[in-house]
Amino acid sequence: MLRFFRGSLPAQLLGLLLLLLALRLPLLLLQGLPLTAGELRAMLVGERVHGGALPYRDLYDRTAPLAAYLFGGLDWVGARPIFLYRALALALLLLQALRLNFVLNRADAFPDRGYLVALVYLVVGCLSTDLDALSPLLVGHTFVLFALSALLPTSREGYDNRRLFRAGFLVGLAGLCYLPLVLFAGVGLLAVIIFAANAFRSFLLLLCGLFFPYAVAVTYFLYAGALPNFVQFHLEPAWLSFRTGAPGGLPLPVQLRLLALPAAVLLLAVLRGLSTPLGPVFQAKFRQLMVAWLLVDLAVLAAGGGTAPGALVLLLPSLAYFSLFLWQAGRPAWAPEATFLLLLAAVVVVRYRTLVPGLETVLRLPTESSFSTRPDPALTNLRNQHLLVLGSDQRAYLTNSSATPYLDWDLALRDFGYLNQYAAVVRIGRQVGADPPPYLLDQSHLLPQLRHLLPSVFGSYVPAGPDGLYRRTKTGK
Repeated sequence: MLRFFRGSLPAQLLGLLLLLLALRLPLLLLQGLPLTAGELRAMLVGERVHGGALPYRDLYDRTAPLAAYLFGGLDWVGARPIFLYRALALALLLLQALRLNFVLNRADAFPDRGYLVALVYLVVGCLSTDLDALSPLLVGHTFVLFALSALLPTSREGYDNRRLFRAGFLVGLAGLCYLPLVLFAGVGLLAVIIFAANAFRSFLLLLCGLFFPYAVAVTYFLYAGALPNFVQFHLEPAWLSFRTGAPGGLPLPVQLRLLALPAAVLLLAVLRGLSTPLGPVFQAKFRQLMVAWLLVDLAVLAAGGGTAPGALVLLLPSLAYFSLFLWQAGRPAWAPEATFLLLLAAVVVVRYRTLVPGLETVLRLPTESSFSTRPDPALTNLRNQHLLVLGSDQRAYLTNSSATPYLDWDLALRDFGYLNQYAAVVRIGRQVGADPPPYLLDQSHLLPQLRHLLPSVFGSYVPAGPDGLYRRTKTGK
């Protein structure tokens, strides 16, 4: 198989696409892929943004602004377009693999050419169904990979100023999708130190490009009256997730077990790569750059608490590059082919473990679908209603829509957690009282206190059957 993908003909490209579909589609056709918590959050954000809500002013959620508007655009195409989410996730993974492969081939970063980089990228990317779902990290990581080509000089004279600015600009766009990705500016710093004649001036150009998207975003939210919330809801929670874990992701123990296989292959590939001599000076410098890339990967992974949806994608570029050293011809000659086939078999076993009875127990690895969001049996009769959920359980939103800015409960607690403060009560009255939702699900038992503090807003809610569900009577209108 490796021998086939060492070429650069259209047949290899077609083979990549067929292999990707062969690894992904059978599981989707046999079992489907339940809606993940991250996708539910993205769709709820998209609904609100499509409905005219401005992030951080009319929507209390920590989703980065560029990702929020992307989800809003997808909702404009169709209401909760789950198929479009999955298709876009597949297209982005394929685009990333081909882009990285193209950059390495064009820059002669490795003696051998072909589609081996894209092959490893796509095969390992099919390890977990976590990458079948669209996530802000997956979207932002695409910008980072496109920035890589701009970090490489095209001549002996060094960098073109426009290329450095573009590299920083793309990293800034990645940060507007998933904030910890701005750490890849550190890779840019090392790149200008290695390749540029005037490292300080070159790094200033990179920083100008990095801060430009954020300058535009800050200006936009300043004039929209949402700048304080932009700082409070986007910048602060993104870094605090190191301690709390990213919302909507897999539990940390499960995520670490899923990452064990690519981490083991990556460690073996790095050890092999660092001990392999390279010919041209540029190839040795590029290897240093990829070592820094790997270190930043680990930093971004840690910044998301290790649980960010799509976390596996962070390891794929480093794994795809360093694995090239594993596929080099050696003795015995069949060893690279056998190693790759073993990797492919391991990916298939992990991905399709749910189809083999008892395999999950043997691997001690529950399927990702077991952590998906499923409907609440108590709310089966509540459908297509506007709803306010006072709590962190968002299962009610599977069949209903959010009616107020309070989508992220952790951020909503900045108001609902301080009902003894006048300013918090005023904000709740302003955000909810403008258009009170027909239904309210009180998971935190706050309604009695809210009735006392804001009787004109919450005084007309009466029990509606299931425990904690309340319906607004017509007298409240």
